[in-house]
Amino acid sequence: MDFDRLSGDLKDLRRRNRSLALAVGAMALSLVLTLAIIVSLLGTVRTVVVPPSLNKTFWVAGDRASSEYLEQMGSFIAWLILDVTPSTIDWKKDILLGYVDPQQYGALKTRQEIEAERLKRINAATAFAPQQLVASEDTQSLLVLGRLRTLVNGYETANDLKAYRIDFGYAGARMHIVGFNEVPYAVR
Repeated sequence: MDFDRLSGDLKDLRRRNRSLALAVGAMALSLVLTLAIIVSLLGTVRTVVVPPSLNKTFWVAGDRASSEYLEQMGSFIAWLILDVTPSTIDWKKDILLGYVDPQQYGALKTRQEIEAERLKRINAATAFAPQQLVASEDTQSLLVLGRLRTLVNGYETANDLKAYRIDFGYAGARMHIVGFNEVPYAVR
């Protein structure tokens, strides 16, 4: 048995093990780095969402949407809620509830059912003509200013300037309505 030869082979195996350990360490480090990059990119991917009708281009990134998206969705939501008759309020309510935040679903459904019952009972219709849309990307909300006309049995009973604030939120990979409230009218 040649001691020098065995000693050389042992040194050679140790050197190979060190180089393999360095290679495995470099791969593990690159895997951790790749994972960190993927995690950092998760919230910045823009998702293209299509509102009911397209008039302008827009973007949605993470939990934020562009003002163009807020304007298009907000005007559609205002139409669903404010431009109703006894024969259209039920199907508009059903469409609207598909866009509502899950936490607000019950409250808005009850509100719309009460309004539907009231409109049917007094045979009323409302028509909303938006005059100005003021979107805020910071608060993810839209201020809709316009004229609300109310007809009861075909006779106009009100024709007032109104303002409504629509708040949007992000849940389940979609933008949802978080709130729809009348606010004091002020020309912007």
